[in-house]
Amino acid sequence: MALRRLIVASTNAGKVREVQLELQDLTEWIVEPLPSGLMEAEESGSTFLENAILKATHYSRLFEDLILADDSGLSVRALNGRPGVHTARYGATANERNQRVLNEFQSAGKPDRHAEFHCAFAVARWGTTIWTTEGLLEGEIAEAPKGTGGFGFDPIFYVPPLMKTLAQMTALEKNQVSARGKALAELRRFLAS
Repeated sequence: MALRRLIVASTNAGKVREVQLELQDLTEWIVEPLPSGLMEAEESGSTFLENAILKATHYSRLFEDLILADDSGLSVRALNGRPGVHTARYGATANERNQRVLNEFQSAGKPDRHAEFHCAFAVARWGTTIWTTEGLLEGEIAEAPKGTGGFGFDPIFYVPPLMKTLAQMTALEKNQVSARGKALAELRRFLAS
């Protein structure tokens, strides 16, 4: 059986690992990260899905393989949906982004801790989008970062039914409940069909 390659349009090692973990038993697929040094795709969309499509189609013009792109982020009700599609640009490092959200949350002076993680996936080939999906996880902003796992906003995103932040979960636990995990499950079904 010939192996097929799925290139994850990201240099974020955490994101690539999550895709590899979810697809590890689809033995006909090799999951690889985007090579470094490529011109970045413009993320000018107003939604997570629009940005995922922009990235997937941009990079799919450079490779013969399928390209998986995502756009994901945190929306906090007390912050009028911020950081939203600007999640990645909310600070230079994950710690700075987390601290900025916590600082803005405290400045807002609102008791509503509700937050949502969004994840949109797009798969493209030769400049054409061939598949999309979106995942959502509702939770709360924690009072302080907790946990050492995961990446990004995981230490401040608390999931009440599990009484843990995403950073306190194992990779398998996180993939079962997270917005990215839900999108990954849909991706798995798409690639297996």
